[in-house]
Amino acid sequence: MLGKIAGALIGERIAGRSRGAKGAILGVVAETVIRKVVPTVAAIAILGFAYKKARDFLEDEFGGNEPAYPSEATPSSPSA
Repeated sequence: MLGKIAGALIGERIAGRSRGAKGAILGVVAETVIRKVVPTVAAIAILGFAYKKARDFLEDEFGGNEPAYPSEATPSSPSA
């Protein structure tokens, strides 16, 4: 309830004095849209951060995509 009142006041200020109730309606609509969008955006950001941390951890722990060969497997130069 308080969020809708705050949204209406902010919308009224955004629209200016000549707009009247249109600004209040825009504020209520904006508040409703923000209430729906912010949790989704926050969830996507948190999941993206967790994915990046997990990927970085796995690359550090297991060496990424670079193959590791033992030193005995390196080719030797032919003797002349």
